[in-house]
Amino acid sequence: MKTLLFMLLAILMAPALYAQDKLPLICLPLNQTIHFLSPEPIRFVDISSKGMVGDLPLKNVFRIKMRDSTVSFQDAVLTIIGETFIAQYRIEPGGAGGPSEVEIGPADMRPLDISGVGFSVNDLKRLALQVFAENRKHRVTSASAFGITGKVNQAYTAGDYIFLDLSYRNDSNIFFDIEDIRFRIDDKKVTKASNVQSVEVEPAFVLFEAHSFATRYRNIFVFKKISFPGNKVLSVELSEKQPSGRVLTLNISYKDILRADIISN
Repeated sequence: MKTLLFMLLAILMAPALYAQDKLPLICLPLNQTIHFLSPEPIRFVDISSKGMVGDLPLKNVFRIKMRDSTVSFQDAVLTIIGETFIAQYRIEPGGAGGPSEVEIGPADMRPLDISGVGFSVNDLKRLALQVFAENRKHRVTSASAFGITGKVNQAYTAGDYIFLDLSYRNDSNIFFDIEDIRFRIDDKKVTKASNVQSVEVEPAFVLFEAHSFATRYRNIFVFKKISFPGNKVLSVELSEKQPSGRVLTLNISYKDILRADIISN
C-alpha cells in the first residue's frame, strides 16, 4: 500500500499535470458542501488549501466545504485519484447557488496505468458477472446438514485472483437468515491432542450482498491468490442467525484450487 501511495504521489508531481488555469472550475460558496461522485472507489484525495476540509462518507463519494473558521481562500486545486483515473479541479470561493454535486465524468479523467496494482473493483465485478453467467457446475466439493446443501460449483483464476462460485439449497422449509460466511485455512484433520491453527481469509470482492434466502442462494467470492500445504483446507462456513443457528462447512483442498479454470478476459 505504501508503494502505491508513493507512486500516486509521484504522478501528482509529474510535469504532465495540467496547468491550474486549465482545470475545470468549481465554485465553493460559504456554508455549502459539494459532493464529488466517482464511478469507482476513491483511493487518494489532495486539497492544496488549508481553508477547506473534506471526507469520504462513501467509498465513491468525496465531499468538501470551507472550514468553519474560513471566510475565503486563494484558488486551490483538488486532486481525486480512483483505481484507474486521476481528476483535478480548480476550486474558487463564492458562486452562491451553484451545484451541490459534481459527477466525475470521462472529460475530467486521465487514465492511470500502474502495473502491479491488480484488477480494479470494476474489473473484479465484470469478471465475477462473467463467472456467474457461465453457470458451469462441476461440483468441486459439497456438503449437507440441517436441510441445507452447499456446493462449490467451480473455481476460476484471473491474474492474481481466485473466483469461487458457491451455491446453497434450502430444503428445510425454514427461512435461512445469514449471519456470516467465513473463509478460513484450517487443518485437514484435527485430533483432540492437536493445537488447531486457523487463519481467517477475507474476500477481496463479493458479487452480491445477501442477508437471507428461502430456497436458493448463489454468489461469487473473489480472493487474492493463496497457497497452503496439503494438510490444510480452505473452509467455507455458512452460519445462521439465532435462534436456529445452523452451520454448514465446505472444505476446499489446495488441489482443487490448482485445478481452477482460467477466465478468458
